[in-house]
Amino acid sequence: MRKIYKSILGVSAAAIVMAGTLTPALVNAWGDSNNGRPSYTLAQINQGVLGNTITFNSISSNQKIGDEKNFVGAKVAGANVSTWNADTIDVKDGETYTIRLYVHNNNPKGMAAIAKDVKATFSLPTNVAKSHTIIGYLDSSNATPTRYWDEVTLKASENIYLEYVKGSAKYTNANLGTVSLSDAIINSGALLGYNKLDGNIPGCYQYDGVVTIDVKVHTALAAKVAKTVRLKGTKTWSESVEAKVGDEVEFQIEYVNLLSSRVDNVIIRDILPNNVEYVDNSTYLYNSDYQKGVLLKDNTLTTTGINIGNYNSNGNAYVRFTGKVVNKTLACGNNQLVNWASATVNKEIFKNDASVFVKRDDEACKANPTPTPDSKPKEIVKTGPETIVTGAIGAGSIVTAAGYFIASRKKF
Repeated sequence: MRKIYKSILGVSAAAIVMAGTLTPALVNAWGDSNNGRPSYTLAQINQGVLGNTITFNSISSNQKIGDEKNFVGAKVAGANVSTWNADTIDVKDGETYTIRLYVHNNNPKGMAAIAKDVKATFSLPTNVAKSHTIIGYLDSSNATPTRYWDEVTLKASENIYLEYVKGSAKYTNANLGTVSLSDAIINSGALLGYNKLDGNIPGCYQYDGVVTIDVKVHTALAAKVAKTVRLKGTKTWSESVEAKVGDEVEFQIEYVNLLSSRVDNVIIRDILPNNVEYVDNSTYLYNSDYQKGVLLKDNTLTTTGINIGNYNSNGNAYVRFTGKVVNKTLACGNNQLVNWASATVNKEIFKNDASVFVKRDDEACKANPTPTPDSKPKEIVKTGPETIVTGAIGAGSIVTAAGYFIASRKKF
Protein backbone atom coordinates (compact mmCIF):
# COMPACT_ATOMS: atom_id res chain seq x y z
CA MET A 1 0.00 0.00 0.00
CA ARG A 2 1.49 3.33 -1.00
CA LYS A 3 2.20 5.91 1.65
CA ILE A 4 -0.03 8.97 1.73
CA TYR A 5 1.28 12.35 2.85
CA LYS A 6 -0.63 13.48 5.90
CA SER A 7 -2.52 16.69 5.36
CA ILE A 8 -0.54 18.61 7.96
CA LEU A 9 0.27 21.69 5.95
CA GLY A 10 -3.04 23.44 6.46
CA VAL A 11 -3.54 24.03 2.73
CA SER A 12 -6.82 23.09 1.06
CA ALA A 13 -6.91 21.63 -2.44
CA ALA A 14 -9.14 24.48 -3.57
CA ALA A 15 -6.65 27.09 -2.46
CA ILE A 16 -3.65 25.82 -4.39
CA VAL A 17 -2.44 25.95 -7.97
CA MET A 18 -3.17 23.32 -10.53
CA ALA A 19 -0.71 20.48 -11.11
CA GLY A 20 1.41 20.82 -14.21
CA THR A 21 1.63 24.60 -13.95
CA LEU A 22 5.15 25.24 -15.19
CA THR A 23 7.20 27.80 -13.34
CA PRO A 24 10.00 29.37 -15.42
CA ALA A 25 13.51 28.28 -14.41
CA LEU A 26 15.56 30.68 -12.32
CA VAL A 27 12.53 32.46 -10.87
CA ASN A 28 13.60 33.18 -7.27
CA ALA A 29 17.04 31.86 -8.27
CA TRP A 30 16.07 28.22 -8.66
CA GLY A 31 16.49 26.01 -11.71
CA ASP A 32 16.84 22.46 -12.97
CA SER A 33 18.09 20.39 -15.89
CA ASN A 34 14.56 20.34 -17.42
CA ASN A 35 14.55 24.12 -17.74
CA GLY A 36 11.72 24.57 -15.26
CA ARG A 37 9.84 21.78 -13.48
CA PRO A 38 6.16 21.87 -12.43
CA SER A 39 5.07 22.74 -8.91
CA TYR A 40 2.76 20.28 -7.12
CA THR A 41 0.44 20.65 -4.17
CA LEU A 42 0.22 18.18 -1.33
CA ALA A 43 -3.21 17.04 -2.53
CA GLN A 44 -1.95 16.43 -6.03
CA ILE A 45 0.99 14.38 -4.77
CA ASN A 46 -1.36 12.26 -2.63
CA GLN A 47 -3.63 11.73 -5.64
CA GLY A 48 -0.72 10.14 -7.50
CA VAL A 49 0.09 12.88 -10.01
CA LEU A 50 3.72 11.72 -10.17
CA GLY A 51 2.93 8.09 -10.95
CA ASN A 52 6.29 6.30 -10.87
CA THR A 53 8.26 9.44 -11.60
CA ILE A 54 10.84 10.46 -9.01
CA THR A 55 11.28 14.18 -8.60
CA PHE A 56 12.78 16.36 -5.90
CA ASN A 57 11.85 19.61 -4.18
CA SER A 58 8.75 20.48 -6.20
CA ILE A 59 5.98 20.79 -3.58
CA SER A 60 4.67 24.33 -3.43
CA SER A 61 3.88 24.45 0.31
CA ASN A 62 6.09 22.52 2.70
CA GLN A 63 5.59 23.12 6.42
CA LYS A 64 9.36 23.07 6.97
CA ILE A 65 10.62 25.41 4.26
CA GLY A 66 7.62 26.71 2.32
CA ASP A 67 8.07 26.42 -1.44
CA GLU A 68 10.52 23.55 -1.90
CA LYS A 69 12.05 25.19 -4.95
CA ASN A 70 13.65 27.64 -2.52
CA PHE A 71 15.58 24.79 -0.95
CA VAL A 72 18.84 26.65 -0.27
CA GLY A 73 18.90 29.14 2.61
CA ALA A 74 21.22 30.75 5.16
CA LYS A 75 21.28 31.96 8.76
CA VAL A 76 23.82 32.93 11.39
CA ALA A 77 25.55 29.77 12.61
CA GLY A 78 24.12 28.65 15.94
CA ALA A 79 21.22 31.09 15.80
CA ASN A 80 18.16 29.71 17.54
CA VAL A 81 15.73 30.72 14.82
CA SER A 82 13.46 28.64 12.65
CA THR A 83 13.50 31.00 9.68
CA TRP A 84 16.14 30.67 7.00
CA ASN A 85 16.91 33.48 4.59
CA ALA A 86 16.02 31.90 1.26
CA ASP A 87 17.14 34.72 -1.05
CA THR A 88 19.57 37.14 0.62
CA ILE A 89 21.17 37.68 4.01
CA ASP A 90 23.22 40.61 5.29
CA VAL A 91 26.53 39.42 6.70
CA LYS A 92 29.34 40.80 8.86
CA ASP A 93 33.09 40.39 8.89
CA GLY A 94 34.24 37.51 11.11
CA GLU A 95 30.76 35.98 11.43
CA THR A 96 30.06 32.35 10.47
CA TYR A 97 26.90 31.44 8.56
CA THR A 98 25.21 28.08 8.05
CA ILE A 99 24.01 27.29 4.53
CA ARG A 100 21.14 24.78 4.24
CA LEU A 101 20.14 22.54 1.33
CA TYR A 102 16.83 20.71 1.76
CA VAL A 103 16.45 17.25 0.19
CA HIS A 104 13.01 15.70 -0.49
CA ASN A 105 12.11 12.92 -2.90
CA ASN A 106 8.50 13.92 -3.60
CA ASN A 107 7.22 10.57 -4.81
CA PRO A 108 4.93 9.12 -2.06
CA LYS A 109 5.68 5.47 -2.81
CA GLY A 110 8.47 5.18 -0.26
CA MET A 111 10.74 2.18 -0.83
CA ALA A 112 9.10 1.58 -4.20
CA ALA A 113 10.41 4.94 -5.45
CA ILE A 114 14.06 5.07 -4.38
CA ALA A 115 16.11 7.86 -5.90
CA LYS A 116 19.59 6.68 -6.92
CA ASP A 117 23.02 8.33 -6.76
CA VAL A 118 21.70 11.31 -4.82
CA LYS A 119 24.41 13.83 -4.08
CA ALA A 120 24.67 17.44 -2.95
CA THR A 121 27.18 20.01 -4.16
CA PHE A 122 27.88 23.61 -3.21
CA SER A 123 29.57 26.16 -5.44
CA LEU A 124 31.27 28.95 -3.48
CA PRO A 125 32.54 32.16 -5.10
CA THR A 126 36.32 32.59 -4.90
CA ASN A 127 36.59 36.28 -5.67
CA VAL A 128 36.26 39.44 -3.63
CA ALA A 129 33.05 41.48 -3.78
CA LYS A 130 30.32 43.03 -1.63
CA SER A 131 27.87 40.31 -2.67
CA HIS A 132 28.42 36.55 -3.07
CA THR A 133 25.91 34.03 -4.38
CA ILE A 134 26.25 30.45 -3.14
CA ILE A 135 24.63 27.82 -5.36
CA GLY A 136 23.48 24.47 -4.00
CA TYR A 137 22.98 21.53 -6.39
CA LEU A 138 21.05 18.30 -5.91
CA ASP A 139 21.58 15.40 -8.35
CA SER A 140 19.94 11.98 -8.84
CA SER A 141 20.56 9.66 -11.78
CA ASN A 142 16.97 8.33 -12.00
CA ALA A 143 15.04 11.47 -11.07
CA THR A 144 13.22 13.81 -13.43
CA PRO A 145 14.85 16.30 -13.65
CA THR A 146 18.24 14.78 -12.83
CA ARG A 147 19.72 18.03 -11.47
CA TYR A 148 18.19 20.79 -9.29
CA TRP A 149 19.69 24.01 -8.02
CA ASP A 150 18.90 27.00 -5.88
CA GLU A 151 20.95 29.84 -4.45
CA VAL A 152 21.30 32.29 -1.60
CA THR A 153 23.19 35.58 -1.64
CA LEU A 154 25.40 36.90 1.17
CA LYS A 155 25.70 40.71 1.14
CA ALA A 156 27.94 43.13 3.02
CA SER A 157 28.65 46.86 3.02
CA GLU A 158 32.32 46.26 2.14
CA ASN A 159 34.33 43.84 0.04
CA ILE A 160 34.39 40.35 1.53
CA TYR A 161 35.40 36.83 0.62
CA LEU A 162 33.97 33.55 1.88
CA GLU A 163 35.86 30.76 3.65
CA TYR A 164 34.36 27.29 3.71
CA VAL A 165 34.80 25.91 7.23
CA LYS A 166 36.48 22.56 6.69
CA GLY A 167 34.74 19.62 8.32
CA SER A 168 31.46 21.51 8.68
CA ALA A 169 29.45 19.61 6.05
CA LYS A 170 26.64 17.59 7.69
CA TYR A 171 23.57 15.63 6.64
CA THR A 172 20.58 15.13 8.94
CA ASN A 173 17.61 12.81 8.51
CA ALA A 174 15.24 10.76 10.68
CA ASN A 175 17.28 7.56 10.46
CA LEU A 176 20.92 8.66 10.51
CA GLY A 177 20.55 11.61 12.82
CA THR A 178 23.36 13.99 11.92
CA VAL A 179 26.40 12.61 10.08
CA SER A 180 29.47 14.24 8.57
CA LEU A 181 29.91 14.64 4.83
CA SER A 182 33.12 14.92 2.85
CA ASP A 183 34.61 18.33 2.18
CA ALA A 184 34.35 17.29 -1.47
CA ILE A 185 30.81 18.67 -1.21
CA ILE A 186 32.44 21.93 -2.31
CA ASN A 187 32.68 21.77 -6.12
CA SER A 188 32.77 17.94 -6.46
CA GLY A 189 29.77 16.78 -4.41
CA ALA A 190 29.03 14.30 -1.61
CA LEU A 191 26.70 11.29 -1.65
CA LEU A 192 23.61 11.37 0.58
CA GLY A 193 21.31 8.53 1.68
CA TYR A 194 18.73 7.36 4.17
CA ASN A 195 20.13 4.26 5.89
CA LYS A 196 23.69 5.10 4.90
CA LEU A 197 25.47 7.50 2.58
CA ASP A 198 25.04 5.29 -0.47
CA GLY A 199 23.08 7.69 -2.69
CA ASN A 200 19.71 5.97 -2.09
CA ILE A 201 16.78 8.04 -0.80
CA PRO A 202 13.17 6.68 -0.77
CA GLY A 203 10.20 8.92 -1.50
CA CYS A 204 7.96 10.66 1.06
CA TYR A 205 8.36 13.19 3.88
CA GLN A 206 9.69 10.66 6.37
CA TYR A 207 12.81 10.21 4.23
CA ASP A 208 13.65 13.87 3.70
CA GLY A 209 16.86 15.42 4.98
CA VAL A 210 18.92 18.58 5.30
CA VAL A 211 22.50 19.25 4.20
CA THR A 212 24.37 22.06 5.94
CA ILE A 213 27.77 23.68 5.58
CA ASP A 214 29.35 26.62 7.39
CA VAL A 215 31.08 29.56 5.73
CA LYS A 216 32.98 32.35 7.43
CA VAL A 217 32.97 35.92 6.16
CA HIS A 218 36.22 37.88 5.96
CA THR A 219 36.88 41.48 5.04
CA ALA A 220 38.74 41.24 1.77
CA LEU A 221 42.14 42.40 0.67
CA ALA A 222 42.88 43.48 -2.87
CA ALA A 223 45.78 41.10 -3.37
CA LYS A 224 47.53 38.03 -2.12
CA VAL A 225 51.32 38.15 -1.95
CA ALA A 226 53.13 34.98 -0.88
CA LYS A 227 56.92 34.64 -0.58
CA THR A 228 58.78 31.32 -0.56
CA VAL A 229 62.39 30.16 -0.91
CA ARG A 230 64.43 27.06 -1.75
CA LEU A 231 68.06 26.11 -2.26
CA LYS A 232 68.93 26.31 -5.94
CA GLY A 233 68.68 22.86 -7.49
CA THR A 234 65.99 21.62 -5.09
CA LYS A 235 62.25 21.36 -5.79
CA THR A 236 60.40 22.21 -2.57
CA TRP A 237 59.34 25.77 -1.78
CA SER A 238 58.92 26.84 1.86
CA GLU A 239 58.86 29.92 4.07
CA SER A 240 62.45 29.42 5.15
CA VAL A 241 65.56 27.47 4.23
CA GLU A 242 68.97 26.74 5.77
CA ALA A 243 71.99 27.74 3.69
CA LYS A 244 75.74 28.32 3.87
CA VAL A 245 77.88 31.21 2.68
CA GLY A 246 78.35 30.79 -1.05
CA ASP A 247 75.04 28.97 -1.59
CA GLU A 248 72.59 30.26 -4.15
CA VAL A 249 68.92 30.38 -3.14
CA GLU A 250 65.86 30.88 -5.31
CA PHE A 251 63.03 33.14 -4.17
CA GLN A 252 59.47 32.99 -5.49
CA ILE A 253 56.88 35.77 -5.20
CA GLU A 254 53.26 34.83 -5.90
CA TYR A 255 50.73 37.53 -6.72
CA VAL A 256 46.94 36.99 -7.01
CA ASN A 257 44.32 39.63 -7.83
CA LEU A 258 41.56 39.12 -5.25
CA LEU A 259 39.33 41.91 -6.52
CA SER A 260 36.31 41.25 -8.69
CA SER A 261 37.62 43.73 -11.28
CA ARG A 262 40.79 44.02 -13.36
CA VAL A 263 43.85 45.80 -11.97
CA ASP A 264 46.50 47.42 -14.15
CA ASN A 265 50.23 47.93 -13.80
CA VAL A 266 50.98 45.74 -10.81
CA ILE A 267 54.44 46.50 -9.46
CA ILE A 268 56.47 43.75 -7.77
CA ARG A 269 59.51 44.70 -5.71
CA ASP A 270 61.89 42.71 -3.55
CA ILE A 271 64.04 43.96 -0.66
CA LEU A 272 67.07 41.78 -0.05
CA PRO A 273 68.65 41.59 3.40
CA ASN A 274 72.32 42.18 4.09
CA ASN A 275 74.35 39.09 3.23
CA VAL A 276 72.18 38.09 0.25
CA GLU A 277 73.15 39.47 -3.16
CA TYR A 278 70.98 39.54 -6.26
CA VAL A 279 72.29 37.40 -9.13
CA ASP A 280 72.09 39.41 -12.36
CA ASN A 281 69.74 38.20 -15.12
CA SER A 282 67.98 35.73 -12.83
CA THR A 283 64.46 37.26 -12.71
CA TYR A 284 61.72 35.31 -14.48
CA LEU A 285 58.00 36.11 -14.78
CA TYR A 286 55.36 33.35 -15.06
CA ASN A 287 51.74 34.17 -15.86
CA SER A 288 49.04 33.19 -18.36
CA ASP A 289 50.98 34.90 -21.17
CA TYR A 290 54.30 33.33 -20.16
CA GLN A 291 53.43 29.95 -18.74
CA LYS A 292 56.97 28.67 -19.34
CA GLY A 293 58.50 31.85 -17.98
CA VAL A 294 60.16 34.89 -19.55
CA LEU A 295 63.51 36.37 -18.51
CA LEU A 296 63.36 40.02 -17.37
CA LYS A 297 66.73 41.58 -18.17
CA ASP A 298 66.35 45.02 -16.60
CA ASN A 299 67.49 43.77 -13.15
CA THR A 300 65.32 46.32 -11.30
CA LEU A 301 63.37 43.87 -9.15
CA THR A 302 65.43 44.68 -6.05
CA THR A 303 65.66 48.43 -6.73
CA THR A 304 62.69 50.24 -8.26
CA GLY A 305 60.63 47.08 -8.87
CA ILE A 306 59.13 45.63 -12.06
CA ASN A 307 55.78 46.15 -13.75
CA ILE A 308 54.25 42.68 -14.29
CA GLY A 309 51.22 43.97 -16.21
CA ASN A 310 47.44 43.76 -15.83
CA TYR A 311 45.38 41.01 -14.17
CA ASN A 312 41.71 40.09 -14.23
CA SER A 313 39.90 38.87 -11.12
CA ASN A 314 41.73 35.80 -9.73
CA GLY A 315 44.52 36.32 -12.25
CA ASN A 316 47.92 35.43 -10.86
CA ALA A 317 51.63 35.56 -11.54
CA TYR A 318 54.90 34.22 -10.16
CA VAL A 319 58.19 36.11 -10.09
CA ARG A 320 61.36 34.11 -9.46
CA PHE A 321 64.94 35.19 -8.97
CA THR A 322 68.20 33.95 -7.50
CA GLY A 323 70.20 35.34 -4.60
CA LYS A 324 73.64 34.39 -3.31
CA VAL A 325 74.51 34.13 0.40
CA VAL A 326 77.59 36.20 1.23
CA ASN A 327 79.36 37.24 4.40
CA LYS A 328 79.29 40.99 4.69
CA THR A 329 78.00 41.43 8.23
CA LEU A 330 77.18 37.90 9.39
CA ALA A 331 77.32 37.50 13.15
CA CYS A 332 78.90 34.49 14.74
CA GLY A 333 76.31 31.83 15.39
CA ASN A 334 72.85 31.75 13.83
CA ASN A 335 71.64 34.45 11.44
CA GLN A 336 68.13 34.95 10.08
CA LEU A 337 68.19 36.81 6.76
CA VAL A 338 64.69 38.07 6.04
CA ASN A 339 63.73 38.81 2.45
CA TRP A 340 60.67 41.01 1.85
CA ALA A 341 58.53 41.08 -1.28
CA SER A 342 55.81 43.60 -2.09
CA ALA A 343 53.09 44.17 -4.66
CA THR A 344 51.79 47.69 -5.29
CA VAL A 345 48.16 47.60 -6.45
CA ASN A 346 46.09 50.76 -6.86
CA LYS A 347 48.55 52.63 -4.59
CA GLU A 348 48.31 50.02 -1.83
CA ILE A 349 51.32 47.92 -0.86
CA PHE A 350 50.92 44.28 0.14
CA LYS A 351 53.94 42.39 1.38
CA ASN A 352 55.19 39.05 2.64
CA ASP A 353 58.58 37.58 3.58
CA ALA A 354 60.76 34.47 3.54
CA SER A 355 63.91 33.72 5.53
CA VAL A 356 67.32 32.21 4.94
CA PHE A 357 69.00 30.83 8.07
CA VAL A 358 72.79 30.88 8.01
CA LYS A 359 75.11 29.60 10.74
CA ARG A 360 78.54 31.18 10.92
CA ASP A 361 81.09 29.06 12.78
CA ASP A 362 84.37 29.82 11.05
CA GLU A 363 87.76 30.10 12.77
CA ALA A 364 87.28 33.79 13.58
CA CYS A 365 84.06 32.96 15.40
CA LYS A 366 85.68 30.14 17.33
CA ALA A 367 88.28 32.62 18.52
CA ASN A 368 85.64 35.20 19.48
CA PRO A 369 82.21 33.48 19.75
CA THR A 370 80.04 36.49 20.55
CA PRO A 371 76.87 36.35 18.42
CA THR A 372 75.23 39.54 17.25
CA PRO A 373 72.54 38.18 14.90
CA ASP A 374 71.59 40.15 11.83
CA SER A 375 67.96 39.05 12.13
CA LYS A 376 65.91 42.23 12.05
CA PRO A 377 63.74 42.38 8.90
CA LYS A 378 64.15 45.37 6.66
CA GLU A 379 60.91 47.31 6.22
CA ILE A 380 59.60 48.32 2.84
CA VAL A 381 59.87 52.09 2.62
CA LYS A 382 56.60 53.92 2.15
CA THR A 383 56.76 56.47 -0.66
CA GLY A 384 54.03 58.85 -1.67
CA PRO A 385 50.39 58.13 -0.80
CA GLU A 386 50.66 54.31 -0.70
CA THR A 387 49.28 52.40 2.25
CA ILE A 388 51.36 49.56 3.68
CA VAL A 389 49.28 46.51 4.57
CA THR A 390 51.19 44.20 6.88
CA GLY A 391 50.74 40.76 8.35
CA ALA A 392 47.77 39.93 6.16
CA ILE A 393 49.02 37.21 3.85
CA GLY A 394 51.26 34.23 4.47
CA ALA A 395 51.56 30.49 4.14
CA GLY A 396 48.43 28.84 5.48
CA SER A 397 46.83 32.26 5.45
CA ILE A 398 43.19 33.23 5.41
CA VAL A 399 43.29 33.46 1.63
CA THR A 400 44.41 29.87 1.23
CA ALA A 401 41.79 28.78 3.80
CA ALA A 402 39.16 30.54 1.84
CA GLY A 403 39.66 28.20 -1.00
CA TYR A 404 40.99 30.40 -3.77
CA PHE A 405 41.46 27.75 -6.46
CA ILE A 406 43.05 29.66 -9.33
CA ALA A 407 42.56 27.96 -12.67
CA SER A 408 45.66 29.43 -14.28
CA ARG A 409 47.93 28.57 -11.38
CA LYS A 410 50.87 26.35 -12.29
CA LYS A 411 53.22 24.44 -10.00
CA PHE A 412 56.62 24.74 -11.56
